Amino acid sequence: MNWMIYGANGYTGKLIAEEAVNRGMTPVLAGRSNSVTELAGSLGLQSRVFSLDHNSSKQLEDMSLVLHCAGPFSATAEPMMQACLKSRTHYLDITGEIAVFELAQSLADPARDSGIVICPGVGFDVIPTDCVAATLKERMVDASQLALGFDSRSGLSRGTAKTSVEGLSTGGRIRKDGKLTQVPLAYRTRTIDFGDGEKLGMTIPWGDVATAYYTTGIPNIETYIAVSSQLPKRMRRLNLIRPILGLGIVQNLLKAQVEKRVTGPTPEQRRRNAMYVWGEVSNGRETLTGRLKTANGYDVTVNGSLGIVQNVLSTNRNGGAYTPSQLVGAAFAESLPGSEPIKLSHATA
Repeated sequence: MNWMIYGANGYTGKLIAEEAVNRGMTPVLAGRSNSVTELAGSLGLQSRVFSLDHNSSKQLEDMSLVLHCAGPFSATAEPMMQACLKSRTHYLDITGEIAVFELAQSLADPARDSGIVICPGVGFDVIPTDCVAATLKERMVDASQLALGFDSRSGLSRGTAKTSVEGLSTGGRIRKDGKLTQVPLAYRTRTIDFGDGEKLGMTIPWGDVATAYYTTGIPNIETYIAVSSQLPKRMRRLNLIRPILGLGIVQNLLKAQVEKRVTGPTPEQRRRNAMYVWGEVSNGRETLTGRLKTANGYDVTVNGSLGIVQNVLSTNRNGGAYTPSQLVGAAFAESLPGSEPIKLSHATA
């Protein structure tokens, strides 16, 4: 079956393309820039150069699946999803953006009608956290509260950094009583043992406030990241100027700085920086905690996305919108290279 990596010339897309070749896979590499042709030539693959517009579906008519890696997904996910619906091409991406997950769910019926899978977040955003959430829900079926988080010491790619810049103006997000709710930046902090000792955790608008709701049905969800003691104070000060941070000129200046200063972690940095994922559910009487150690987030994205590509291409899937754990099961994150089994512990609430 023919399949495509769109955005293969970006930091993460290139890593995925290289590993695909190592596995004997032959994706078509595509993107908006001619640099994707050079990459494809170096890897012995075919390439296509096209922008995401009303003609995009024609480029996908002979493709069974697209793995979409071209951010910011706030701008690129919808046109690619629509193109996949028209061409009846399965859609996967590596986003962590809440709005994209919500968009995917809103297209569940058209996806069923077209017979295609739509599954965003088949990378570190959000495979490990989604699998932890699903595992916890399986063991506490009446859970009403869910918290998820991770401890990351890895650098960011340009695409991820630009997405973070976009998020500064929109504030935080939690799921409250089943509804997405806007909250200030650094809305809440707490001490958390993510798996490598206690750290300060700060709420962030991570994709799981969308995906974990569809995975588990739990109505109250917060997501955390391990941070320094000073970062919450700085983030809370930014709440005072959030409208300014959303102005086009400010966004362009901040993204220009990202372009100059951010290159993504080196192979050595990825090798030495594991990720620690934590989750906690409560039903008001007791709590259940899960912890998962994985490889570096970018390595999880490479191996996770390709694993899900292979799964979708090799199985007959009903069309619809999925989260990663709905698509490949709650144990999938544990099966990835560098991952350990999820460890669970109970406590009285």
